[in-house]
Amino acid sequence: MNVELPFAPVDTIIRRNAGDLRVSADASRELATRIQEHGSELAIDAAERATADGRKTLMAADFEVETVIDKDDLELPVAPVDRIARLEIDDRYRVAMDARIALADILEDYADNVARAAAILAHHADRRTIIDDDIETYFSLFE
Repeated sequence: MNVELPFAPVDTIIRRNAGDLRVSADASRELATRIQEHGSELAIDAAERATADGRKTLMAADFEVETVIDKDDLELPVAPVDRIARLEIDDRYRVAMDARIALADILEDYADNVARAAAILAHHADRRTIIDDDIETYFSLFE
């Protein structure tokens, strides 16, 4: 699978949750892949909501977001999130800008939660680096 999300912003999200721990490139790659999978699943659900409402355009409400934050407050870039949203939905759908920002916000919160847990797992393993195994362990334990 081709990962649409650049690793640098994902690395930044992990680092803001890592404290004094280092972050491996593999951890950033693994989390970027998981973010993409989650975003794609959310877009499928949003497309079903839009279809039920007789629309072809996904809106923030389709992602169950009432208030859309300013995109400048996000670490994740909106353009790759838009591509993630379109990965598994039909080409007839459009994704409104507020929906892209809403999805980016949801995915960033998701990444923060995973990164916090990965930091705890790395500390528990008495390592100084968050690695991809920490990300994978989180998902094997909590999803």
